[in-house]
Amino acid sequence: MPQDTAPVLFDRRLLRVRQQRARQQGAAMFLLDRVAEELAERLLAVLRDFAVAADIGTPGDALRNALADRAGRLAHVDLPDNGSEPLPLPPQSIDLAVSALALQFVNDLPGVLAQIRRALKPDGLLMAALIGGDTLTELRQSFAAAEAELEGGVSPRVAPFADLRDIGALLQRAGFALPVTDVDPIVVRYDNAFALMQDLRRMGATNVLVERRRMPTRRATMLRMAEIYGERFSDSDGRIRATFDIVWLSGWAPHQSQQQPLKPGSAKASLAEAVRRQGK
Repeated sequence: MPQDTAPVLFDRRLLRVRQQRARQQGAAMFLLDRVAEELAERLLAVLRDFAVAADIGTPGDALRNALADRAGRLAHVDLPDNGSEPLPLPPQSIDLAVSALALQFVNDLPGVLAQIRRALKPDGLLMAALIGGDTLTELRQSFAAAEAELEGGVSPRVAPFADLRDIGALLQRAGFALPVTDVDPIVVRYDNAFALMQDLRRMGATNVLVERRRMPTRRATMLRMAEIYGERFSDSDGRIRATFDIVWLSGWAPHQSQQQPLKPGSAKASLAEAVRRQGK
């Protein structure tokens, strides 16, 4: 039977072009720098050494610089443009896999997580952060309202992002033990919507959806979008808010030393009995 293939949502070749252009023009690194520092701090709480580590797809050097003293050898691994291409990581070859703000643009995230899981040695750790949740919800709503008003329809402009529950389920599906997810909402303020969009270009994070609109946006639509954004999502000083939800995830390659869940039926007292005793 033919194998299921993941839908191609993102034009990853275009993503690479835009990230390269952002670097040449002076990339906006504040989100990535913050995430790299946070990831390094989170690893400090893990009381073990990582001799061989892989950075999966993180743009730039911020993460590798932050982890320079934390891993013995840290190699960069590019994410494939084609979702069916494997990561260049042999099975059980690394102790640690990290990634910062890259996995949100993967066409086959379940497949990539499964490959990372296979590449980890037993009791190896994956720790990553990606854009998710309600990221750029203000921009999405403002564009939708402007297009519906002026053009009679809505085109896809902001990528669909996975939420916390989705990521937790994907970690379990990929075979990770002790999966943990949490979200860190970051609100950034701008003078106007055009300043936000300029920053998105300098992050290399503008629209790379395969189904994106190919025609330039009408000037009237852009101006109306910015007006709606200011009306709905501005503070008392007139500056607008932009939400970036950073979804954190971690999981371990299974090992016999890890805490194991109880087998069904192994409890020595029933829930009903526990409730009855507590009520006395």
